[in-house]
Amino acid sequence: MAGTPTSIPSTSSPAPSVTPPAPSPQAPPRAPKRPGRSRSFHGESFADPWEWLRDKSDPEVLAHLTAENAWTDRVSAPTWRLQRRIVGELHRHTVETDVTVPVRLGDFWYYDRTTEGRSYAAHYRVPVRTAPSSAASVHSSSQPDPAPAPRPEPGLPLPGEQLLVDENREAEGRDFFALADLAPSPDGSLIAWSRDLSGDERWTIVVQDAATGEVVDDTVQGAGQGLAWSADSQTLLYARVDDAWRQNQVWTHRVGSDPAGDRLLLQEDDEHFELWFEPARDPRWVPIHAVSTTTSEAWLWSTGRPGAVPAPVTGRTPGVLVNVEPAGDHLVIVHTATSREGTLAVAPLPRALADSAGPVRAPFAPPSSWVSLREADEGERILWAEAYRTFLLLTLRSGGLTQVEVRTRQTPAAGPDDPLPARDLADVWGPARLVGTDHAVRTISTAGGPRFEDATARVEVESITRPPRIIEVDPATGARTVLRTLDVPAWEPGDYAEERVWVAARDGRTRIPVTLVHRRDAEPDGTAPGWLYGYGAYEVSIDPEFSALRLPLLERGVTYAIAHVRGGGEMGRAWYEDGRLALKRHTFEDFVDVARWMVDAGWAAPGRLVAEGRSAGGLLMGAAANMAPDLFRVVLAGVPFVDALTTILDPSLPLTAGEWEEWGNPIEDPEIYRAMRAYTPYENVRDGAEYPAVFATTSLNDTRVFFVEPAKWIQRLREATSGDPEARPIALRAEMVAGHAGRSGRYGRWESRAEEYAFALGQVGAGQEPALM
Repeated sequence: MAGTPTSIPSTSSPAPSVTPPAPSPQAPPRAPKRPGRSRSFHGESFADPWEWLRDKSDPEVLAHLTAENAWTDRVSAPTWRLQRRIVGELHRHTVETDVTVPVRLGDFWYYDRTTEGRSYAAHYRVPVRTAPSSAASVHSSSQPDPAPAPRPEPGLPLPGEQLLVDENREAEGRDFFALADLAPSPDGSLIAWSRDLSGDERWTIVVQDAATGEVVDDTVQGAGQGLAWSADSQTLLYARVDDAWRQNQVWTHRVGSDPAGDRLLLQEDDEHFELWFEPARDPRWVPIHAVSTTTSEAWLWSTGRPGAVPAPVTGRTPGVLVNVEPAGDHLVIVHTATSREGTLAVAPLPRALADSAGPVRAPFAPPSSWVSLREADEGERILWAEAYRTFLLLTLRSGGLTQVEVRTRQTPAAGPDDPLPARDLADVWGPARLVGTDHAVRTISTAGGPRFEDATARVEVESITRPPRIIEVDPATGARTVLRTLDVPAWEPGDYAEERVWVAARDGRTRIPVTLVHRRDAEPDGTAPGWLYGYGAYEVSIDPEFSALRLPLLERGVTYAIAHVRGGGEMGRAWYEDGRLALKRHTFEDFVDVARWMVDAGWAAPGRLVAEGRSAGGLLMGAAANMAPDLFRVVLAGVPFVDALTTILDPSLPLTAGEWEEWGNPIEDPEIYRAMRAYTPYENVRDGAEYPAVFATTSLNDTRVFFVEPAKWIQRLREATSGDPEARPIALRAEMVAGHAGRSGRYGRWESRAEEYAFALGQVGAGQEPALM
């Protein structure tokens, strides 16, 4: 069990200060107003006096952000000791020297280790110990391998253990480091991964010799997300982004060659779509999807023919979303052609693909070839499927919570070169069975690990109070084995109640699901501090998941809630559509309605309610604060999208054109312009209102939400309010080397969250030592 140090010995992350910051500024910084870019749309003009803050190469802009940080240091100084206590509590609740459950890839088991005092993970592998008859590679084997998974212990190396990538070493001396897409080659000789050293999410692909660690190729730079290998371990599939940071191209790169000779396989010219890919469970294929908010289509890239153009699968039908998964001798497709909440279907896989014949030029699995297996029932949303040789996992939502269904194969699997005839598709998969859970409010999801030919599945189950468990499930019998439960020292989930409540929205017809967590002995007597989190966009669901970062709040008697507002995906596609485009206001109204319910029901004391959201959830924070500034005592707005209208009106900015399907196109549509003009937070700050204390965060290299948005919003809030700037501070913490996710490394995240938590807890009078039960 870790101690409670006041500083963190780390070779990969700067140690935090052990003395409070000097409270030097006497007043918050005021950026001068300047004539800037004006806009005029639909008979309305707007001149933005702080648009000049957009230029991060301007020394005056950097000086202003530095002044903002100095002011934030000042207003955070009174809670500095609380910050240090919270960091210590996070140490107390974390087994810092730990190891993950191994995942089988080829002839190796792969896993990650963390070490006390080190901010990042290190990635390892160990050879599979198999009998001679089962030593074939996963890419050629057709039967489950009986070799049992190793059970590595924290801090104790396994015999034959091999270090692949130590993120701490890679991060040494850097202000920011992020690793993504670590992918061993099929033969195990090479390790590919992506590196970001600034936070702007423009990745450099690194290929290392797995045996020696030597970098053999790092020439592909400025790449997007995603990596996949060809079957011969010589070629990488990767993505590139355009000037608007839209992932619009898929390329192949032969390891060790000049990227100038890389081959472009797919290019998406429609600015509403992006290209995404992820290796299938079936190692012969990588599905590639072009995706917009409402429409998608799919291709298959053959890992055995890396130079071939991907074969078109479904074509593009406006308003129809598809997700394609190869299943050995056929395809599994989740689509919205017949139900906006999703349908599970199967489709033929042509022999031409299996025979590696010439290029396929027309979609080989159009909607006319789909055989439906299951449509979403009332209250359900079918999301995606994962196919294995003998079982199928279906991820869906029901009643606002995640579910995983499993089906077993009813007919014998054909060989890889013998696609299943269309007439046999309907009988491939047997009846569905839910993977059960033992708690009413929880999140279940599929977990990585099984290979295509393996006979068992893995799921992860967790809740806000209950740490995640990795469970191995036998699809044929339903038998379960718990592979790992995250160890959380000094935490007892049974001391807390976690429930789902339904709050009436102001429209009188909608019930908003709310996840509510509090001490088991707490009563709704109107005395406790409350904390309400929200997001509500892109059909993203904020599910009840465990985070040790949240425990210091619960231990101080805070009632914690997640408002599952419209615009998110918690209640399905219809729920999402009822909170987007011209209906976006429902998202903000729902959040305010839940906040009022918390106070009226006695779960939060008046004047002691904290609101929190990030990114599009930061837009929610700004809009809710404008709607009901007296309802909240504190607003935490992480990288907030608070100047939404300005951004969506400028198609030259990253992501804007693709975002029109989420927010609407205010350039062309006067109704959308008026709707956005009425809620965009920066332009709707209310003069003379008493706003909550505000703690906003931003990062200079954030590509998703430019730092200028919260920088301008903070200036406008200060201009509009006239109260004591230290009693209800309006503060901005600007990370000068980071991106949308903020500081990198676990200790960097702890420090950031501790500062935000301490700020909020101090404002609502909950900064005492945790009341342990």
